[in-house]
Amino acid sequence: MRYLTDKEVINAKPGIKPLKITDGGGMFLHIAPNGSKLWRYQYRFQGKAKLMALGIYPDVSLAQARDRHADARKLLAIGTDPMGERKAGKVAQTVSGVTFESVFKMWHEWWKEEKAEAHSAQVERRVIADIIPVFGTKPIDDVTAADVRDMMLAISKRGAKDVARRSHETTSQIFRYAIAHGYAKRNPAADFRPSDIIIKPASVNFARVNVEGLPALLTAMDNYNGTGLTKFAMRLLAYTFVRTSELIEAPWEEFDLDNVKNRPCPTWEIPAERMKNVRGMRADDIHIVPLSRQAVEILKALKMLSGTCKLVFPGDLDKSQSMSNNTILKALERMGYKGVMTGHGWRGIASTVLHENGFKHEHIELQLAHKERNAVAAAYNHARYLKQRTKLMQWWADYLDEQWAKG
Repeated sequence: MRYLTDKEVINAKPGIKPLKITDGGGMFLHIAPNGSKLWRYQYRFQGKAKLMALGIYPDVSLAQARDRHADARKLLAIGTDPMGERKAGKVAQTVSGVTFESVFKMWHEWWKEEKAEAHSAQVERRVIADIIPVFGTKPIDDVTAADVRDMMLAISKRGAKDVARRSHETTSQIFRYAIAHGYAKRNPAADFRPSDIIIKPASVNFARVNVEGLPALLTAMDNYNGTGLTKFAMRLLAYTFVRTSELIEAPWEEFDLDNVKNRPCPTWEIPAERMKNVRGMRADDIHIVPLSRQAVEILKALKMLSGTCKLVFPGDLDKSQSMSNNTILKALERMGYKGVMTGHGWRGIASTVLHENGFKHEHIELQLAHKERNAVAAAYNHARYLKQRTKLMQWWADYLDEQWAKG
C-alpha cells in the first residue's frame, strides 16, 4: 500500500474538479478547485457510507491527520461510530491555533454543495474581502463579539449596510459549523443583533427579487407575451437601473449612441429637470448614464419601433406622450411578480450586487444619482468617475446576461 508524503501534500495542486489523493485505510486528502486541502476518512458503519472530516491542511498536518484517523479506526474496530462519538463530545476535535479562515474554508466547502455556484462564489468573495482581513488569522476561539462588531462597522462606513448585515449572518453560520465540528466553543456573533449597531434607514421599500431569483425573472421577461416596446423597456431598465419615469419619458435627443462626444462609451444624458431632485445638481446640469454594449443594441433595435417619434417609449394612442408609468409594473404583475418585483426594484438589486462584488460605494451612489451622497462632492459633477462608472455599467450588463443564461 502506498502512503502520502509531506512533500506530495505540499505540492498537490488543485484541478478544475475536486481531487482525491488516498493515504490508505479510507483516509484521503480532498483538494478543492479553490485550493483548500481537507483531510477526510471514508468508512462504513452498520452498512452506511460515512465521511468524516479530520481537519484542514496545513493547520492539521499529515501526521496529525493520521493520528486522528487511527483513533477513529480504533473506535470503529470496537463497533463505535467515530462521528457519533465526536458529536457526543467524547472525542476532542478542537485543535489549538485553528484560525477562523481555516474553518471558513471547511464551512464553505461543505455549505456550497446545495447552493448555486454564483451565490456561493459571491459569499466567498464577500468573506475574503470583508471578514478575513479583520480576524481571519486569529485562532477561531479568540474571535470576540467586538471583532465581529468592528468588521460590520467598517463595512457600514462605506455605505454597504445590507452587506454588513449579511456578513454578520455568514459569520454566525461559520461559528455554528465550528461549534458543531469541535473547532470552537461559542459563537460571538450571537451576542448581538445587527440592529444593535446598524440603524436601518427609514425609506420606501420597493419590492424586488433576491439575487437567486434573477434567472427566473429574466427568463419570464424574455417570454413575456406583450408588445415589443414594453419588453425592450423592461430590459433597458434592468441594464441601466434608472428610475422608471426617467426611462419612459426619455426623448431620443438624450442619447449619444455613436459616441460623437468621444467619451469612454456611448452615453445617455438625463437633464436635471427630469431627475429626482438630486442634491447639488444645478438646473442646467445632466446625469450621465454610460451605456453598455447590450443597452446600445436595445436602443438601436428600438429605433426601428419608435425612431420616428420624439420619445423612445411613446404611448399607444398619443405618440407625443410617453407610455404609462404603470406599463412596466403591470407587465411584471402579469408575469406573476405582483408584490414581488417593481421597475424601481432594479436599483436595489444593482446596488446590492455591485457592492458585494467590490465596486466602490461612491461610484455606485453617483450612478444611482441618490439624493444623499456622503462621499460625493456637494456640487454635482456629471463627469466624475466616468471611466469607473463605464466599467461598472458594462460589468453589470454582463452579469445580467450570465443570469439570463441560467434561466
